[in-house]
Amino acid sequence: MIEPVRYKLYSRKNIDQIPQLKNLPEELLAGIKTVSAVLPFRVNNYVVEQLIDWDNIPDDPIFQLTFPQPGMLERRYFERVRNLLKNNASKEDIHSAARKIQMNLNPHPAGQMDLNVPEESGKTFNGMQHKYNETVLFFPAQGQTCHAYCTYCFRWAQFIGLESIKFASSDTGVLADYLQNHPEATDVLFTGGDPLFMQAKVLRRYIEPLIKEKPGNLAAIRIGTKALAYWPYRFLTDNDADDLMRLFEEVVASGLQLSIMSHFSHYRELETPVVQAALKRILNTGAVIRCQAPLVRHVNDDPAIWAEMWKAQVKLGAIPYYMFVARNTGAKKYFKISLARAFNIFTGAYRQVSGLCRTVRGPSMSANPGKVMICGITKIDGEKVFALKFIQGRNADWTNQIFFARYDEEACWLNDLKPAFGEKDFFFNQ
Repeated sequence: MIEPVRYKLYSRKNIDQIPQLKNLPEELLAGIKTVSAVLPFRVNNYVVEQLIDWDNIPDDPIFQLTFPQPGMLERRYFERVRNLLKNNASKEDIHSAARKIQMNLNPHPAGQMDLNVPEESGKTFNGMQHKYNETVLFFPAQGQTCHAYCTYCFRWAQFIGLESIKFASSDTGVLADYLQNHPEATDVLFTGGDPLFMQAKVLRRYIEPLIKEKPGNLAAIRIGTKALAYWPYRFLTDNDADDLMRLFEEVVASGLQLSIMSHFSHYRELETPVVQAALKRILNTGAVIRCQAPLVRHVNDDPAIWAEMWKAQVKLGAIPYYMFVARNTGAKKYFKISLARAFNIFTGAYRQVSGLCRTVRGPSMSANPGKVMICGITKIDGEKVFALKFIQGRNADWTNQIFFARYDEEACWLNDLKPAFGEKDFFFNQ
């Protein structure tokens, strides 16, 4: 029996109310406050009390995952904000300095704002993205926040209060209409933020039209969420947990597949009795749980961590789905891992697990031209190369195409790579 827990949310405004921070070195606490003036910070009592090992600070992976660290900002940016805070600068001056820094952190990588947002008949669908034919992303306005913010999050720009670069829609009918006009789309992904931060009755307003109308060729509804890892009580003892489970059951009963795309970054997030009970309850509705996360330094850059996590997911009835390469945005320099090391970590973990775990794909980069997976490091005609493949392409004809790049020990993203065998450019750039 899981007992209800009172929800406590902490942000930069009330960070001093977190009891565990009182024992931290003053310099580390000052660093957290400095970085949180620029990058979003939010955490709750479940993460603080049940997931973080406070005897292992600052190295604890969940602490690194949720609390801003001094190294997440370039030194010049860090010093600029720290000096403003030290000198008791006005909120306006701090806010202005933070805005300038934020705009230099590539807030919307991989063409999200410029290339992914659909436009038709002079109308721009600001709360949607449609990069790949089969999948439409929808950003419900009430779900553009989270139970806690991951420090690596590539959607950090959703949480800084700048509406001009935020994806959000409160139009509950526009999605069904769009799907009806786009028969190539079979899947809808509700994303954010975290759609499961919303009350069940609000989420229902977006999902119910899809259940009733079955627009176009819709076959599956996906919900991207970190709620299982950060607040599993959402599915068990929250006031509307039963309503949420009924909604899940209705989606499954309608004939649509319901996939909960759950972000687990470390096996520790799967170890508490409450998260295990939440997983079981969701699976009992008929929904499928698929698990994905980026590979990030300081958090999970060890094959043993991934192997343990994949095995735990399978044991609990979930499906390992993706290992991503962290996107080139926000605190990327702090978290980045070379593509060569990413491949070796993935391979090292893959070797330790059975076939049931090998549903996972990766390491995968969600780059401008599409999802590109590192398939191998090899030698061809004496040249050391990366073997790469499009899992998805902005151009559907690229899907499943293999191509080669010169091996580069330092490369961390697709843009860092050069074509192999003397080619001047990759085929997808031509």
